[in-house]
Amino acid sequence: MKKTAIVYFSEHHGNTRKVVEAIAAAHEEVTLIDAATKIEVDLSGYERIGFASGIYGGQFAKKLLTFAQINLPDRKETFIIYTSAMNGKKYGDDLRQLLDKRNARVLGTWHTKGYCTFGPLKLIGGAFKGKPGEAELQEAVRFYESLGSQADTDRFKFTQSGE
Repeated sequence: MKKTAIVYFSEHHGNTRKVVEAIAAAHEEVTLIDAATKIEVDLSGYERIGFASGIYGGQFAKKLLTFAQINLPDRKETFIIYTSAMNGKKYGDDLRQLLDKRNARVLGTWHTKGYCTFGPLKLIGGAFKGKPGEAELQEAVRFYESLGSQADTDRFKFTQSGE
């Protein structure tokens, strides 16, 4: 497998962190980089770079976007992972625009439901409690393993798990 960095931002319930940790536990070539604690990291030595975030106000975390803008080298293979209560095909448009500017090749995008207590959901105890669960974590690992295989990558684009 290719030397891979996954840059992630995971706040609130740690949904995204659980996903990327599952991938890293299954693949020793994966290095996790927390965009909440790192500002500048040399990514030039990685063959592939993933970006993973929860969705905050309909967008990827600003710290993740800033990290990508500062650190992403040109012409890298990339992939996108996000967790949210809903799947919006426009989620990540700002990240995709940045990847386009860097001539990055996006190998695939994967989404799963995550436990959410934002806004009015807090009043009812949240939505999607227990998500992502073991099934979603295994699916995340399969998504990562499919990268570079066009047939599998197409199957995983905008996947909604746990419905």
